[in-house]
Amino acid sequence: MSQSSPTPDRGGVSRRAEDEVVGLCRDLIRIDTSNYGDDSGPGERAAAEYVAEQLAEVGLEPRVFESRPGRASTVARIEGADPSRPALLIHGHTDVVPANADDWTHHPFSGEIADGCVWGRGAVDMKDMDAMTLAVIRDRLRTGRKPPRDVVVAFLADEEAGGRYGARYLVDHHPELFEGVTEAISEVGGFSFTVNEKLRLYLVETAQKGMHWMRLTVDGTAGHGSMTNNDNAITELCEAVARVGRHRFPVRVTKTVRSFLDELSDALGTELDPENMDETLAKLGGIAKIIGATLQNTAAPTQLGAGYKVNVIPGQATAHVDGRFLPGYEEEFLADLDRLLGPRVRREDVHADKALETTFDGALVDAMQSALQAEDPIARAVPYMLSGGTDAKSFDDLGIRGFGFAPLKLPPELDFAGMFHGVDERVPVDGLTFGVRVLDRFLDQC
Repeated sequence: MSQSSPTPDRGGVSRRAEDEVVGLCRDLIRIDTSNYGDDSGPGERAAAEYVAEQLAEVGLEPRVFESRPGRASTVARIEGADPSRPALLIHGHTDVVPANADDWTHHPFSGEIADGCVWGRGAVDMKDMDAMTLAVIRDRLRTGRKPPRDVVVAFLADEEAGGRYGARYLVDHHPELFEGVTEAISEVGGFSFTVNEKLRLYLVETAQKGMHWMRLTVDGTAGHGSMTNNDNAITELCEAVARVGRHRFPVRVTKTVRSFLDELSDALGTELDPENMDETLAKLGGIAKIIGATLQNTAAPTQLGAGYKVNVIPGQATAHVDGRFLPGYEEEFLADLDRLLGPRVRREDVHADKALETTFDGALVDAMQSALQAEDPIARAVPYMLSGGTDAKSFDDLGIRGFGFAPLKLPPELDFAGMFHGVDERVPVDGLTFGVRVLDRFLDQC
């Protein structure tokens, strides 16, 4: 039997696809698509063209859309066995947050393989899923295996800065690309959390917090730094920022978080109190960073700016805050924030987007669970809320129900949450090949 022939124990996917996914992931990581949020980076054009070449090589007719010079996305549609059925969207972004090479063990744009992992910026956010999608689609087209329904694949620009030049642009200017699409899968879901030798939970994202990235401004009285000044804008702003940064917003348990806690209670064999989660979070290892933030609204000060000379008191000071609110709690969040800031601080949004929440049911969820269990008999899919946001927010405007499902079976000791936007980002090679097998089975059943 040739290396590329399907084997029954893997479902329909070939060994060639498993081998190919690693190279695809490495190639994508080596294309620097750093997104600085101010349009000063290299853009995604090179990655968009690479993806288009990979899809065209197996007979598709991908289209590259450039929303502005260098900011490009690639979209293609794969015909299903029954095109009359509603279509599925698989979307991923090709941009990444910047990385300082001096901080890394292996260069962030090398795609190096070491210690059983592919290292580099984007290895988990989210060029791993891009590579898995490419590997599965290429394999299915090479072997003539149509999915049950049409599948649209979209490799998008600008997700790390809110999607203005990627998903948002396509939804606003080319909605016809997604005609007939009712459901979607994408990033930050489907990863494993090992409870014990008999149970591994796979967290499927069914909700995500909304966002208010905001600029805070205080005007004061400018003057000489050597003189007394009771109207110092920096002092006023810093006191307000400190109040926001130290504030603990009240615990609010949404439907998704309640479902996750119920599943976790069952898995751990103990009742969990949302009001006293410190002990529970301590048991969750790396994913505690994600789960802990879904119990309440958050507001993290991230930037400060004021002045131009050490002996000049500036007339204005600014700060930026990354605000995230739970589904159904936006008004409460903003009211709490304004109370903390006080009357002197002006607040304006730099970027705002809604929260999302869907139910954990239906044929798509059944397909996820079935595909996971076929590859990992102790798998149990459970819903969870993402503390951040994804391009699913834009596609929600087209009525597309989104899930986070980028399947990875991870070593229990790996700090997966710490990989996102962190130093030494990496993905296990075995995780990539596992994801290819699961995604292929998922497509057969969805």
